Amino acid sequence: MRVIVTRPQAQAEPLITALREQGFEAVSCPVIETESIDDGPIEVSGYDWVIVTSANGAAELAARRRGELPRIAAVGETTAAALSARGIPVDFVPSLASQEGLVAELPRPVGRALFVGAERARRLLVDELAADFRAVYRTVDLSPSPPDGDLVVLASPSAAQAWAKLGSTVPAITIGPQTTAAAVAVGVTVVAEAGTQDVAGLVDSAAGWRASSRS
Repeated sequence: MRVIVTRPQAQAEPLITALREQGFEAVSCPVIETESIDDGPIEVSGYDWVIVTSANGAAELAARRRGELPRIAAVGETTAAALSARGIPVDFVPSLASQEGLVAELPRPVGRALFVGAERARRLLVDELAADFRAVYRTVDLSPSPPDGDLVVLASPSAAQAWAKLGSTVPAITIGPQTTAAAVAVGVTVVAEAGTQDVAGLVDSAAGWRASSRS
């Protein structure tokens, strides 16, 4: 079974490797790329929390932070691992890997929080936690010719929207509810959603769909 991986080239290898280990033919077809919004240091002094919701945000924070780090919250284990790999200790990861999970589970009182994320990130953390927002990178759509495949893996709402523009009818597996909603909204057929928002969840979901499609 041929699976199309739409993650940016620099981030695709762990998923491709995990899929191949489970017997899939994995092919890379990046539909988005990220670019830094390099507008100077990220000042973290005076905050009680810095909240990071992606590996890209983790990389930008590590490279450009200025001041003593407060407590750090990561949206999920993948983001937490990206922070830890860059020497930034993580104090909190919600059980539900989403902005909703952070809003529900972040210890109260939150105090003053800084949300470090993508230019077009959802505003839930800003609205619900009165967090300051710093856009540190943006997502740019690509326009490759989509390869043939049996399944496509979509790991973000941006990837779902960019994939839809290519006109492919290959069914999709998504990384979570927000990506599912974005995919459905632009006409992508979603056949499964990962149980956990990480590589393992995506691979398990693909394996489950493969098994059901063969029965």
